[in-house]
Order: sequence, then structure tokens, then C-alpha cells
Amino acid sequence: MFVPATSAIAIGERQARREGYTIGRALVISLLVLIALGGFMLRAYRLSAEGLSEDELNKLRAVEEYRRWGITSVNGEHPMLMKGILTFSVILAERWNRTQTVQAHPSLKIPTESALRLPGSILGALSAPLIFILTAELFGSGPALIAAALWAFDPTAIGFNRIAKEDTFFLFFFLLANIFWLRGQRAAETQTRDPEPFYWATAAAFGAMLASKYIPHFLAVSAGYYHAFQELPETRWRLGKRRWLLFFIVLGGVFLLCNPAILLPDTWREMRTFAEESRIGHDAYEFMGHLYHNQMSLWLKGVPWTFYYVFIGVKLPILTLLAFIVGLPALFTRRLGDGRLFVIFWLFFWFFPFTLLGGKFTRYFTVALPAVLIVAALGVETGARSIARRVTWLANRSTAVSSGIALVVISASLSAAIRVAPHYRLFTNALGGGMERAGSYFPHDEFYDASVRDVAGWIAVNAPRDVMVLSETPGLMAHYLSLAGRGDVRSRSLSDQGAVAQLKAGDLVIIARGRRYFSNEAISRYLSEEAVPAHTITLGAVPSAYIFVMEETTLQRLKGLGGPIR
Repeated sequence: MFVPATSAIAIGERQARREGYTIGRALVISLLVLIALGGFMLRAYRLSAEGLSEDELNKLRAVEEYRRWGITSVNGEHPMLMKGILTFSVILAERWNRTQTVQAHPSLKIPTESALRLPGSILGALSAPLIFILTAELFGSGPALIAAALWAFDPTAIGFNRIAKEDTFFLFFFLLANIFWLRGQRAAETQTRDPEPFYWATAAAFGAMLASKYIPHFLAVSAGYYHAFQELPETRWRLGKRRWLLFFIVLGGVFLLCNPAILLPDTWREMRTFAEESRIGHDAYEFMGHLYHNQMSLWLKGVPWTFYYVFIGVKLPILTLLAFIVGLPALFTRRLGDGRLFVIFWLFFWFFPFTLLGGKFTRYFTVALPAVLIVAALGVETGARSIARRVTWLANRSTAVSSGIALVVISASLSAAIRVAPHYRLFTNALGGGMERAGSYFPHDEFYDASVRDVAGWIAVNAPRDVMVLSETPGLMAHYLSLAGRGDVRSRSLSDQGAVAQLKAGDLVIIARGRRYFSNEAISRYLSEEAVPAHTITLGAVPSAYIFVMEETTLQRLKGLGGPIR
């Protein structure tokens, strides 16, 4: 059971921890600027090195619909704030590409892939300063700088921010909202200024957060932290019924402003279809070489509950992982003060539901990763203090020890990111077998259709006219074949038994890593074990897709394999 200090005392403790931030303000700001710029450079490096994923193509189509028709319900199962920002980014990129500068220097042209991914990369880099401010409010500037740097240079965080999905946007506004929330607490407890503007800013940021992705239960992180102090008579941080009512009015108003498509009846139909799991296009998710049904409603019968714990174990740089292991027990000691309650609520309200739900993707972890890295930052300081206590000549040098350890941990993360760039999602630490095992744990999310563009490019050059191509991303394949001027090539689904029955000699079958399902397991296994690909596509040095040209003997065997394996 957690017993917080009185809110006023807790605020005083946090004021003391921020002392270093106040004294070294210029140095801290300089370091934050460097951290944010370094994080952005890593996120923007060769942003179009990988082709679009099927999910990102859906976002591109939504952008096209917005430009053609205005506000529509397309892709309506997701809020429209991110798609609106992507539309603006694509329009700016097109205008830039028409300038004389680009005409004279074609290498400066911004590809569509980059235009779609740039907003997430910017917000991902800007999340580092937000993580600093939030962590400084809770634990002081030392852990805050470490946490910010770990986020900026972590390969997994970079990889998440380089895909055009909603999670990065949700996280950005979640961090912003809770900075205002904690500042409102400080203002109320110290009575140094009016806390109300912070409450309304929090509500506005929460509105934008929910207009980025529908995860309303995450409001419970802030609400839980607030209510942890409400039974203490000394607490001055009390909103009351009137303020709470205004809080939700502001939240709802900003939500509608950023997501007006929610007012369209078709949007609700799209959301209902999604909630009924009718939009699930494939029947499995491959995790550590095994196939599992990937549906939220299956709970513990779906993707195993160990999914995200394995992810932490094999995807964090080893030193970051060790720091997290050291910091986790410290989180449950009173020495860290009331700030630990906020992080505990954050971890609980993410891990509890996402562990139990049967549908999982690694990108969902975007929202939990900063909390894990904050714990790792606390682990660095905890470890440093422990070392200083045990080594006589370091007894009064815990700050220097902490700085040294932090530099080593951050440098290791940066080194890992540089080594794996630009294919950050493939990073696998030594515990997971290193890069030799890259793509073997979570292949769907690690490859994320990154090679479809290259596969289509090979087909465009080498395939005869009017062939049929079977893959698990037929729409995405058709998109890139059309861009390559090969509209004659028919793109069909590998899971479509009717399409398999129509295969003829010379047609192509694509076996892409991360796109293995119950529905194509028999075909994938046979081709992988018995046939020789005409060409292999790699993502960096890692094989990612195999192109098979059908021969008569192969066709006879394929058509006799029957339906999906279960």
C-alpha cells in the first residue's frame, strides 16, 4: 500500500530535487537542445529508406480523400488529428518539390514516404524535452536528463517515431498534458500562482491526445495520481465539481475541434466495424516463430501475455535494460517521494490491459516506453549511490559516479542506434541474440512491409507483361507497381485460395517475412523449404522477402496443399 506524503511536503521535496535544474538552467537548456536535435537527426536520417507499410498506405489514402472531399469518414476507426497533420505535411512537400531549387537539385525532393513520416519524427524528437520536464517535476533534473537522452537515442523509440501511426502523437500530447497537470499541482500547493490555467491547458492537451488515438482509459494515470492525495486534509490541490465540469467541457471542445469527423454517422459505422474486429485482415501474428490469433477479444487465448516483457528483454540496449532492472525495485521505495506514484500508475494502466488483451503489436509500446526509460534513469542514480556507498574513495562523489554511468548507458544506446540505422526496428540486443536474430521475434512489426517497394521495383524490371503476383499486401503491391508503370501486373492475395488456383507458369509468389499466417502457412513452408527464390530482398543485411517464379512442377504441388494450416 502506498502512503504518499502530504501534498505540500511532497511538493517541497520535488522543489529541492529541481534545485540543480534552477542553478544550471543555461547548461540544462543547451543539453536539451543537443539531445532533441540529435534525436531528430536520427529519426529523419534516410526517412524514406523503407517503403510504406499497408497501414501507412491507408493513411496516404486518407490524406488523398481529405484533399479531394474535405472532412470524411475514411479510416474513421482512428481519429483525424494525425491524418490532418499528415495532409498538411504532404501538401507542403509537394509545394517544395515544385520549387526551382528542387528542379535544379532533384536530390532535394521529398518523397511521399518522408512527407508522411516527418511529423511523427518531429514530435518524437520533441518528446525528449517533454520527458525531461515531466521527469524533472517528479524526480529532479539528474534523472530527467538521462531519461530524455535515453528516449532521444533509443533505437526502439526512434523506430516507433519513424512510422506514420497514431501512437507517437498520442504520447506527445499525453506528456504535454501531464506537464501542465503537475505544474497545476505545484501552483496549488505552493500558492505561488493561480493553478486554473494549468488545469485548462491539461484538459486541452488531453483533448488533442484523444483526437490522436482512442485510448481514453489512459486518463486514469493522471486521475489516479490526483486522487492519491485527496484524502489528505493538508492537500490544497483540489479541483471541485465546477472545475471538473469545466475541465471535461474544455477537453471535449478541443477533441471536437481536432477530430470533427467524429460528428459524421459514417465515422461511427467505421468505429463499430473496427470494434467488432471485422477489419482484421489476417488470421495470425507471428511471435518468436509461432503463429497466434491476434484479436483483442481473445484475451489470454490470443498473442501470449509475455509479448511485451520479451520485447523489453530483447529490444532495449543491454545497459538500458540493466538500469531498468535496478530502478524498478527503487520505484517501490519511499525514498523517491510521491513522484514514483505517477510512474507506477503509468506503468500499471498500460501493462495491465495490454498484457491481458489478445491483440498485440509492438508499436503500442510507444506509450509505455518513456516510463520504462524513466525507471532506467532512476536505476542509474540508484546504482551510482549504491556504488558510492560501497567504495570508500567514492563516498562523496555519487553525482560524478551517476554522471559517468549515465554517459556510458546513453552512449551505448546511441551507438546501437547508429549501428542499426536506418532500420531501427530490427535492433536486437545481445540477450536476444544480436543482429543475427534480427526479425525473428516480432517479424510483422520489425519488417513492417518495408521491402514491398523494392519487391515491386524488381518485378517492374524483370517480370513479363500480364503476370499475376500473389503476396499478403496486394493493395500495397499494386500501389508501388502502379508508380513503377506496371499497371498490367495483377496483384492478388496469397491467402486467396481462388487466386492460388489461378496461378500459371511465370506468375510470381512473394514470401515476405512478417506476413506469415495460418492461411498461407502451407504455401510459405513449401516454397521456403523446397523451392529456390528467383530473387531475395534484404533490409540492410537481413533477408526480408523472397520472390518465387512459378514453374509447372511447383504449381502442381502448391495447388494440392489445400486450405490453411491451423
